[in-house]
Amino acid sequence: MNIIIAETREQIAFCKEALFAFRTNLDSATYIDLIVDMMAKEAFKLAYIPNEDNTKAAAFVGYRVMHTLRTSWSIYIDDLYTDPASRGKGYAGALLDFVDGIALAADIKFVHLDSGYMLHDAHRLYLNKGYVLACNHFAKSPFLSATGSR
Repeated sequence: MNIIIAETREQIAFCKEALFAFRTNLDSATYIDLIVDMMAKEAFKLAYIPNEDNTKAAAFVGYRVMHTLRTSWSIYIDDLYTDPASRGKGYAGALLDFVDGIALAADIKFVHLDSGYMLHDAHRLYLNKGYVLACNHFAKSPFLSATGSR
C-alpha cells in the first residue's frame, strides 16, 4: 500500500475531496494555506493513500507529535478518513499502522485519538488495533453562554 506524506501544496490539493468530505468546515480558498501553516508551526503531518486510479486520496490521516506533562511524547491523530467508495480495503488500518511505525521508530509510547460516539465501525477498528477507551474528552466554547447563544 502506497502511503505518501504530503509535503507540497499539490499533494495537499490531491487530498482535497477527502479532506472536505470529512472536515466540512474547511474553506476551499484557504485550506492549503491552513495546512501548510499547521505543518510549519504545529508539527502537523498529512499522510494519504491514493485511490486505485491515482486521481485523488482514497484515505488520509492527519497527526502530530506532541509533548505534554501527562503523557510525555505522544502522537495525536487529528483526522482519519476513508472515502466511502474505498472502504473495506484496509486503508484506515494501514494508516493507523503507519502512525504506529512512526511512534515505534521515535520511541514514542502513546498514540491518541478522539472519536465521535456514534462512529461504531471506527471504534471497532480502533479496538481491533489495540486502542482502549482511556478517557472522555470534554470541550467548551467560551463564546457560548449556558443557553447556547452568543
